[in-house]
Amino acid sequence: MRPTWVDIDLDAVAHNISALTNLVAPAEVCAVVKADAYGHGDVPVAEAAINAGASRLAVALVSEGARLREAGIDAPILLLSEPPVESAPAILQWGLTPAVYTRPMIEALAALATSPVSVHLKIDTGMHRVGASSADALGFADLISESPGLDLAAVWTHFAVAEEDAGFTRTQIERFDEMLHALRSDGIRVPLVHAANTAGAILFPEARYDMVRVGIGTYGLQPAPSVGGDLGLRPAMSVVSKVAHIRRHPAGTRPSYGRRRPLPSNGRVASVPIGYADGMPRLLSSAGEVLIRGRRYPLAGTVTMDYIVVDIGNDEIEVGDEVVLIGRQGDEHIRAEEWADLIGTINYEIVCQIGPRMPRRYRP
Repeated sequence: MRPTWVDIDLDAVAHNISALTNLVAPAEVCAVVKADAYGHGDVPVAEAAINAGASRLAVALVSEGARLREAGIDAPILLLSEPPVESAPAILQWGLTPAVYTRPMIEALAALATSPVSVHLKIDTGMHRVGASSADALGFADLISESPGLDLAAVWTHFAVAEEDAGFTRTQIERFDEMLHALRSDGIRVPLVHAANTAGAILFPEARYDMVRVGIGTYGLQPAPSVGGDLGLRPAMSVVSKVAHIRRHPAGTRPSYGRRRPLPSNGRVASVPIGYADGMPRLLSSAGEVLIRGRRYPLAGTVTMDYIVVDIGNDEIEVGDEVVLIGRQGDEHIRAEEWADLIGTINYEIVCQIGPRMPRRYRP
């Protein structure tokens, strides 16, 4: 087996859920475990989150909810967006809680339900991705309330820029509050209200309502550099490999595809079996670093599909030495945010793209 893997610290997941639960109490915490728990592994993370105090889970796809059910997880699972109407039977089969925001899906669920099905009505307050418009929301709420097979269990919305634009986020909160007032004035009972993602939960106490949906915070990552740094969140993911091969080269040698740059001096180059097929961005080729024996070493050339090459100079490094690409080694720490900053993206994308070729090892 190739000596390259991902370590997932489930104790860190539990710590993060506990910290966020304490922050937003008495609101509930819903742990978002879509996209294979942001690349961390859906079932182990879901179990750790529930055990640490999360009352619900959320996924993006029916298949993601089905995986959790097949693993024996019986906590409420919110489906964050509507699948095609043809998926309505599967939603009921797996006991998922659907978000609804179109008439066809509401009617399909109502027609199939043999006992009351809890649904969460999503209202678009400014994200403009999915959700019912303010003009349609009241009619949809009435339709749900009048359908014997449906139970309006919650009304919710989603923030577009909670981590960076307080003004627009407050506008979304105001629009949402106006919609809630209109629903209640119409005699619609709204048992549960939720709006905040991780950033919203941290920055806008008034948006915590009855529940918050925490995604990136579950994994110990900040939604933005200035958000959540004081909560003591702990990154749960480390990406690890081992030195597979070492060669000595003279100054001026240009390792790897494209021969992009010369070695600055005589020294050695270590080959490490991880590449862009595993989720290491090729854009790191010019600036990426790794940790070996507690020190930082720069990449010596282009990231390839299966390997990277590392300039180790003349240091005492051997085949089999551990290489940390994301995570801590000694006093040094390479964070997902560092990769994100180097290639112009966000930490969400970095952890989500760590591929399935990388086995996950779970530490309790």
